[in-house]
Amino acid sequence: MLPFDAKIETDATRRRSFWPQRYETIPLSYYKRHVFFCCNQRDEGKACCNNHGAQDIRDYAKDRINSLGLAGPGKVRVNTAGCLDRCDEGPVIVIYPEEVWYTYVDREDIDEIIHEHLAHGRIVKRLKI
Repeated sequence: MLPFDAKIETDATRRRSFWPQRYETIPLSYYKRHVFFCCNQRDEGKACCNNHGAQDIRDYAKDRINSLGLAGPGKVRVNTAGCLDRCDEGPVIVIYPEEVWYTYVDREDIDEIIHEHLAHGRIVKRLKI
């Protein structure tokens, strides 16, 4: 008897051979890179990314990425995230699929992340957390 996973794969292969028009290849990803900016605002003065102007920096990054032609399907997507639970290291962003976490201080740091990581695939070690 086949292990459970092997049986599922065998069954799926058999179904695809009977109805090949029903199946297509799953693309790796709709976007090459997905950037999440934590823009959470906590109450009572607790540490949070938005205390450091995260929403403004996210808006700047999105505009900059668009102006450089890096945005869109097969390219880069910028999203606002709620709390990413790294408040003491913030402000933070995370870039997928590489799962790289960054902190930043200003627009120059964001420009460096855009140029090095998003445009050329090089991790910015000095900003990585």
